[in-house]
Amino acid sequence: MRKEKGDAVTLSFVVLTMGNRPVELDRSLRSALDQKGVDAEIVLVGNGVPGDWEPPVADPRVRVFRLPENLGVPAGRNFGVAEAKGDIVVFLDDDGYYPSLDLGRRLETMFAADPKLGIVSFQVRDPEGGPAQRRHVPRLRAGDPDRSSEVTTFLGGASAMRRSAFDAGGGLPENFFFAHEETDLAWQAINAGYKIVYDAESVMCHPATLPTRHASFYRYNARNRVWLAKRNLPWPIAITYLAVWATMTVLRERSPEALKPWFRGFAEGWQTNAGPRRPISWRTAWRMTRAGRPPII
Repeated sequence: MRKEKGDAVTLSFVVLTMGNRPVELDRSLRSALDQKGVDAEIVLVGNGVPGDWEPPVADPRVRVFRLPENLGVPAGRNFGVAEAKGDIVVFLDDDGYYPSLDLGRRLETMFAADPKLGIVSFQVRDPEGGPAQRRHVPRLRAGDPDRSSEVTTFLGGASAMRRSAFDAGGGLPENFFFAHEETDLAWQAINAGYKIVYDAESVMCHPATLPTRHASFYRYNARNRVWLAKRNLPWPIAITYLAVWATMTVLRERSPEALKPWFRGFAEGWQTNAGPRRPISWRTAWRMTRAGRPPII
């Protein structure tokens, strides 16, 4: 049943956890449950947690699902979305939290005001007051994290989306496991006619971390970038995109310890099946260029 104008909107918060951060998870869940002016439900996905694991918060609005093995970030989030009841789905990291309890109402207003708004990417702030990381601002000109703008990708654990945009984008590619799965969904959502914005007023706090803390980072980063291009870009653009990123990686990294696994992953991406090919239109590529990020970088 649709809600009448003025009624609270249901937001479905999809939270992934491996059950190893109970203190942080408690804070994360409470920051979602305490949102003002909206009905909040939480779909808590234990990605590879023990069968007897219990969440730190006992609340009827928290529905818990225990997966016996870690299926990866995209598969875990897809599972959560499939169980969600709301028209707006919000992804939240288990070690992140919302400093404002008015975020839910802001999201409700933004989505209601623009039917073509498909995805909102949040600003990520270090709770210790450290500087913003450029990789958390999903655009090329990332120097001012307090400036909102239209973008062509989003931050997975700090985002909200219209359920119809998620479905139009085909969900997250589960074979990616982690890295670039958001961009795959973003490009398909844009191709379906939706818009993505980075909203600096929607904030999630998250401790400063480096993606290289994961041993498999370089492999997945390169393999999935090739898969991303093979799945989504017209071939002339795909070849250019991958050539640009290979050049940038060599110039940035330089270290053999980083470049060797990166190029192994790059080769793996070419040699393996990326999944269904769904090239975006040239019109979509032009829309992305006008938004400030042509799909060659």
